[in-house]
Amino acid sequence: MKTWLKPTLWILAAVLLLAIGAAAGYGAYLTDKVRESAEDSHEELGRGGKSDKRTTAVTPGEDNLSVLFVGVDASAARLEKNEDRSSLSDALILATFNNDEKSVRLLSIPRDTYTYIPEVDRKDKITHAHAYGGIDSTVETVEGLLDIPVDYYARFNFSAFIEVVNAVGGIKYEVPYDLEEQNSEGKDGAIELEEGRQLLNGEEALALARTRKLDSDLARGQRQMELIKAIAREMNSFSSFRNYDNIIDAVGEDLTTNMTFDQMIAFKDYFLKEDGFDFKTMQLDGEGGYASNGAWYFMTDEESLEKTKDRLRNHLELPEEPEAQEPPG
Repeated sequence: MKTWLKPTLWILAAVLLLAIGAAAGYGAYLTDKVRESAEDSHEELGRGGKSDKRTTAVTPGEDNLSVLFVGVDASAARLEKNEDRSSLSDALILATFNNDEKSVRLLSIPRDTYTYIPEVDRKDKITHAHAYGGIDSTVETVEGLLDIPVDYYARFNFSAFIEVVNAVGGIKYEVPYDLEEQNSEGKDGAIELEEGRQLLNGEEALALARTRKLDSDLARGQRQMELIKAIAREMNSFSSFRNYDNIIDAVGEDLTTNMTFDQMIAFKDYFLKEDGFDFKTMQLDGEGGYASNGAWYFMTDEESLEKTKDRLRNHLELPEEPEAQEPPG
């Protein structure tokens, strides 16, 4: 089992935090800084502004849409170890947004999921799609796996995770078990946590997000999405406003996205609802195991995959696909 395990994406909250800060009128300077950060981070997909699974482009704040959050690892510790794996996508979360309900659905996609990768015209781990063809290949592969349009993406280096958690003053979380894990510099045993609810700093939250020593990949995915919610709650609290400047610095240096500043702002209503966030999480069922080539893969359960596709399509209110026609005899 690999010891250098990655956190999944706190970034849903981090990206949309920028919209909250500007929308809340935190000041002209901050708004300008958010805009500058967004402009520096902007990178279009090769396909252009519309998914091939859409007949027309969709707009945040007006339409139902999806965002793929991609985590990569380009840490100093990894580079020092000559582990040049920063081109792999180490964490994937697909978020769908229903504009009328102002609701969000989050699906964690295991990085070892065995699926078809169009870029190389064969099946492999979904994490390899990014190595084969960058973000364009990753988006295309996820669209093929889930059979829905991926309208936008946000890609982060996970090193900003620590800075963001620290900038909001840490997060309160129920640690499920005693834990001993590496820190962000790869030092074994540097992080020690005891079971129970406590305030976690950035290093501790990262260790909890990436560990899977005492549970499964699926349990880790669920825990990671719970951490997303915890960070989002802290970011939406009044006490975090004074730290927005530091948060933007942490996020901006490690983000690329095809969303513009104005498109980020359009997500604000999902987070400023009087009754709070409407987040629901999903996971793909399946089993992991070694293939004949010695590689470890996560094989999705077909029934679970089909149900997940239906739930995502229903949340996006996509039209039903026509039934496949039998070829003429």
